[in-house]
Amino acid sequence: MKKKILVTGGTGFIGSRLVHKLASTADDIHVLVRKSSDLTSLEGVLDRITLVYGDVTNRNSLDSALKDTWQVYHSAGLTYMGDKRNPLLQAVNVEGTRNILDASMGAGVQRVVHVSSITAVGMCSGKKPLDENSRWNFDSLNLEYARTKQKAEQLVAEAVKKGLDCVIVNPAFVFGAGDINFNAGRLIKDVYNRKIPFFPVGGVCVIDVEIVAETIVAAMEKGRTGERYIIGGDNVSYRELVATISAVTGAPKVYLPLPFWMARILKSLLDMHKGRNGISKLFNLSMFRVASENLYYDSSKAVRELGMRREPHANSIRSAFEWYRDRDMLH
Repeated sequence: MKKKILVTGGTGFIGSRLVHKLASTADDIHVLVRKSSDLTSLEGVLDRITLVYGDVTNRNSLDSALKDTWQVYHSAGLTYMGDKRNPLLQAVNVEGTRNILDASMGAGVQRVVHVSSITAVGMCSGKKPLDENSRWNFDSLNLEYARTKQKAEQLVAEAVKKGLDCVIVNPAFVFGAGDINFNAGRLIKDVYNRKIPFFPVGGVCVIDVEIVAETIVAAMEKGRTGERYIIGGDNVSYRELVATISAVTGAPKVYLPLPFWMARILKSLLDMHKGRNGISKLFNLSMFRVASENLYYDSSKAVRELGMRREPHANSIRSAFEWYRDRDMLH
């Protein structure tokens, strides 16, 4: 018998790749969207899925969407790493998760996979990768996004205590084909267009979106209730990452490391000449502060328990770059 599965955040980068994967199964895939949602990322599967209208921030819109639902993939979330205060982070990432969990419990959903973030895990004090048991320490950076992702995980833990079967996944820095909004892909585009003359002194864990999507499905099938799974690949310094991007795209190499204290001075100088610099939009101080730390993670639990596959980060950079190039999106 066909089982009804609901995906939230299905028009986003990770969510849309997940929907594409699920659409090839025999299950009845429903995707929660708003009337205003851009469906571009779901082209090619719209005839194999059912769109249901609702909003995670509106609790009343969820009951009919979740009626008779067997499983929920909750991948709706707002990713904002900028300097300005953004009240939508609390509304979507925290209250949206609370609403989905409450509605899932009310509808008798069998299992929920909550798509979190590595910012809910923490950051390294040196270069030793963190695992799922690390103590959260992102509060020292005052990054609102990280705080909301960590708070959402606390809500999941509370729901598990109340009897809801939930699994958490924590994707790392995700590259790959289909990143229409240039999340991580902005780095590829800006290195290619010579808008990044320097790199931060930290490092990051890189993973391909296709591996993320298939591991999220594996978490639904095999993940242990209440557990979290880091979905990550190569841990690379930004020096290595921009070198890989240069090698893949044919862009000139970037040689200049920029420590955070120097970035602050440079940013204030650039701000005095707004509109006159061709520097990447990624160069905001809150993002650069995070990028000055090592966000390295140990994904062996996902390999061991969920069968997550590994591949070199250059493969992911290449598939993203070729996808952009074929669609003439690199201008």
